[in-house]
Amino acid sequence: MNDMLEFMRSLAAAAEAETMPRFRQLPAVVNKLGSGFDPVTEADREAERAIRALIGETFPDDGILGEEFGLANADALRQWIIDPIDGTRAFISGIPLWGTLVGLTSGGRAVAGMMSQPFTGELYLANDSGAFLEHRQGKQRLSTSRVDNLSEATMCTTTPALFSPTQREAYDRLENEVRLARYGTDCYAYAMLASGHVDLVVEPGLNAYDIAALIPIIEQAGGVVTTFDGGRPENGGNIIAAANARLHEQARAFIANV
Repeated sequence: MNDMLEFMRSLAAAAEAETMPRFRQLPAVVNKLGSGFDPVTEADREAERAIRALIGETFPDDGILGEEFGLANADALRQWIIDPIDGTRAFISGIPLWGTLVGLTSGGRAVAGMMSQPFTGELYLANDSGAFLEHRQGKQRLSTSRVDNLSEATMCTTTPALFSPTQREAYDRLENEVRLARYGTDCYAYAMLASGHVDLVVEPGLNAYDIAALIPIIEQAGGVVTTFDGGRPENGGNIIAAANARLHEQARAFIANV
């Protein structure tokens, strides 16, 4: 698995070579939806192509699921799950709250993951030996905060507008319980949770590629991440991540049944 982390570093570098030259360059944006707005750019597509090429060369028997180019080798025990730019809206707005996500699952369980934010020079990595942040100042082991009471917690969500009406009522009640709520953070919120800066992240309707890479980072740092109903989060859905089990239980009480 240490070799796997080195391989993930190479994936991060390959993606960076495609994303950074295009960041803050007013990239052409394509809307993937006929109704609504789901943007994709050349950077998304080229970064995923670069990642898929490296995986295919190194682990040709593994499966790959990517946001832009779908599923390959679906029956493989091991699956690589890719979001080349999580936070494309931030990317096209010039805001560095996006990241490249690559997760590895084995038998459906997330076992390793990375989140790369090349503009800030941060690389978050996890395997079965722990979760780590590598940056310009060196390397550090990640650990979630000790906050275990909602009244002291900082909570993130991308935007409350993503919640259904019933979910929104429950979310608003939860937000009223926490000390501070912040919006618009996408995958960066989960990295901040693993780093001990954020205590709670609650988001509805995620896809597998939005969360799979982040699961090992959170869990190896000491956090808890599940669906609203307490299930495993590898396939996405309505997701709640917390710094510890006590805070997770308190927050989930507000949203478990929505």
